Amino acid sequence: MSKQSPFKYSANDLYNWLTTDPNFILLDVRNEKDFANFAVEGPVCIPYINIPYFDFIEDVPGSVAKVPKGKKVRIVCAKEGSSKFVGEQLVENGFEDVGYLEKGIKGWGNMLTPVQINGGDDSFELHQMIRPGKASLSYMLISNGEAAVFDPSRNIPVYKEFAQERGAKLVRSFETHRQADYISGSVELSRNHAVETIGRDEDFRGADFPYTAATDGEIFKIGKVQVKVIHSPGHTLGSICLLINNKYLISGDTIFIQSAGRPDLGGKCREWSRYLYLSLMITIRDLPDDLLVLPGHYTSWDEANDELKFVDTLGNLKNYNNAFQYVHEGKFAEFIEENMRPQPEVYANIRKMNAGWMEACEDEQDTMDLGKNECGASNYGKVGVSAESERQG
Repeated sequence: MSKQSPFKYSANDLYNWLTTDPNFILLDVRNEKDFANFAVEGPVCIPYINIPYFDFIEDVPGSVAKVPKGKKVRIVCAKEGSSKFVGEQLVENGFEDVGYLEKGIKGWGNMLTPVQINGGDDSFELHQMIRPGKASLSYMLISNGEAAVFDPSRNIPVYKEFAQERGAKLVRSFETHRQADYISGSVELSRNHAVETIGRDEDFRGADFPYTAATDGEIFKIGKVQVKVIHSPGHTLGSICLLINNKYLISGDTIFIQSAGRPDLGGKCREWSRYLYLSLMITIRDLPDDLLVLPGHYTSWDEANDELKFVDTLGNLKNYNNAFQYVHEGKFAEFIEENMRPQPEVYANIRKMNAGWMEACEDEQDTMDLGKNECGASNYGKVGVSAESERQG
């Protein structure tokens, strides 16, 4: 009987297994540093082990012996080739169900998976496009043959094909702010796909691509749906939220499920903290409690609901989101400063890319774009700690 060769699986396959049938071992063969910096994350815990590719090169029997037998094995590497080689070694040594990730960790980093937010009672479709490799969320609104995307990644084919499958044409791209953690698709959409990009002048003035400057309170139409601009500075000076049919609030990096956007990207943490405080405590807090908040990022899968959607009512966020608990402006600023961590150096170049001021080849963009976002005032470990516990020390 011939041995079964390792098979290639996609990032979408990996996501589906992680969310429906996590009955496998994930073997990451990148070096220990890269594994520590950025790894696959999903809503459930699975056996996830790291045995570097070069260990297999130097000692195949010893490395194979570290992989538990009798289990399905799914292998991850940087680009694909190393995991295929390791898969072949496992098959040669008696493993029967072995797969390697197409395009490697970069494929995982760019993958988008849609989930519909609204029900059938609306005359439009609103989809959350989850990017698990970045812990980022973009959105697509479809109504009456028109589609708009909100904070798109550079994986433009997914958005265009998604709209086309639903009989719609992508006509607008809304930017809640100039992104720092990932390369936006809006520059490419505006330059080469005849898609109008909407953003605030504070963030995009002087940008080297066409955009439409949004004003506070301005209403745009997508098909039959109203999209209202709400200026909410703090994360950046040009940050906005977008209110869809007075029911859904795409909040960008102003407010997340458990925290708020970091206000230090412009190098003025204390000053911008005040803008963020006023945006949260006045502009956002005064909105109706039954609004459904749709954030631009998440920190962990604990923030997802039972349907694996990142959404909650504003009323609930007012009760448990840490950023809403500090009614004293000075205490809020202290909370923000205590929950900062150094921003990655690459963020400066990503901001240039997202203004059209810098070009990079595809491989360079893949490298710049890789890794989990660090846009929240959370410091990761602290978001799960209640504000009351923080105040009590």
